[in-house]
Amino acid sequence: MEDPTLTVLALLGLAALTAGFVDAVVGGGGLIQLPALLVGLPAASPVEVLATNKLASICGTTVSSATYYRRVRPDPRTFLPLMGLALLGSFGGAFVASQVPREAFEPIVLVALVAVGAYVLLKPSLGDATALRFTGRRHLGLAMLVGVAIGFYDGALGPGTGSFFVFALVGLLGYGFLEASAKARMANWATNLGALLLFVPQGAVLWKTGLVMGLCNLLGGYVGARTAVARGSGFVRVFFVLVVAAFVVRIGGEVLGLWS
Repeated sequence: MEDPTLTVLALLGLAALTAGFVDAVVGGGGLIQLPALLVGLPAASPVEVLATNKLASICGTTVSSATYYRRVRPDPRTFLPLMGLALLGSFGGAFVASQVPREAFEPIVLVALVAVGAYVLLKPSLGDATALRFTGRRHLGLAMLVGVAIGFYDGALGPGTGSFFVFALVGLLGYGFLEASAKARMANWATNLGALLLFVPQGAVLWKTGLVMGLCNLLGGYVGARTAVARGSGFVRVFFVLVVAAFVVRIGGEVLGLWS
């Protein structure tokens, strides 16, 4: 397809900048970036949109992961297996995505988001500080299960992947919101990489658009990660609830046919 105009490219860059910030804090940047690509590149195929979105996203998750690692120092005994299984899960999810229509997933995702948001709101102290519920092999096993399950979801559909990682790490494993966001960024980086390992050989990536958006997403990711670290778990919690609410509105509207 033809390259977008400079105006369209600038607007896509602005969307990617905002998405990078949101993604770095708590996940959910796809709520901004994917619709922007669909509107800005109407002639692009669905696989080109998904592949270009992943290229832009991995730029942001690379810098936000590095920033979190330097400042939060999450335990590699948890986040490395989490990343590895998330990458493998995304491969399986990508395969399923080619077999099952998106509409089959959306009601399930909507119910999950409503449950997640309600749970966080009803437990005001949830995620204020790390208080691990499991140790040793049980902790590692559950972290790996989270990685493969949400990685699979990201490969199959994708919206809210970072937010689901954060909630799983907070609600199931007992991490504080800040440390959960650090590990979620790293796992989300792995799922983005897994998808690109499939998309790049297919020639699906729109490189010019993806790299411009990637630079903007990178800047947003850097600022978002630094902001989250400086503000702490309370800020991340509030941001998490707002992003989940936005997803409920967006996906709920699609399920109800209010918009496409």
